[in-house]
Amino acid sequence: MKLATGREFDRGLLGHHCWLELANGDRIELPVGRWADGCGAGDAVLLNACAGPTLDVGCGPGRLTAALTRRGVVALGVDSSPVAVRLTRRRGASALQRNVFTRLPGEGRWNHVLLADGNIGIGGDPDALLRRVRELLTPDGDVLVELEEPGQGVRRDHVRLRPDPAGGRWFTWAWVGVDAIAEIAVRTGFRVVWTTSRGRRWFAKLARA
Repeated sequence: MKLATGREFDRGLLGHHCWLELANGDRIELPVGRWADGCGAGDAVLLNACAGPTLDVGCGPGRLTAALTRRGVVALGVDSSPVAVRLTRRRGASALQRNVFTRLPGEGRWNHVLLADGNIGIGGDPDALLRRVRELLTPDGDVLVELEEPGQGVRRDHVRLRPDPAGGRWFTWAWVGVDAIAEIAVRTGFRVVWTTSRGRRWFAKLARA
């Protein structure tokens, strides 16, 4: 499992137009405008489901962590990019520069974990990520996941950020369609509580099986 360092996305976190280049030459545009903007209707699906301490994994510039903080919800953003941590703190929220697979504060005591903006793809192995997330949650905790549209299944690929003045480091990423999350949930000790969509964005809530 080849993890991104977080710095790969720094250009996008700062609002610059960029995309992921796949190994076959295809490209996927990154929603950098949404990352930097305030929360919209799709984000409300995630925010409204968080009623207790929430860990925002891959928080980016911190729009969700900050929105929860303003609501009075205890929230912590974690991201392996120092740029992401700085931007999140600038919004008045708490954030730490950490890799989700290393030791994190409050393990086993988080009510909710957010995997927004496709962060189910971190490391290119959704099963490994969800098993790790399970260790972070309280016994009755849940995961709020943003997914791809139906029919996408599970895809993995080597990608790099473009444009990148340094040439771009290849790392592994994954995409999970809403139609594929139930099978992954079963394998990782979860069950699907609900799935929903807002516009072209798809979401699921997973609880322990």
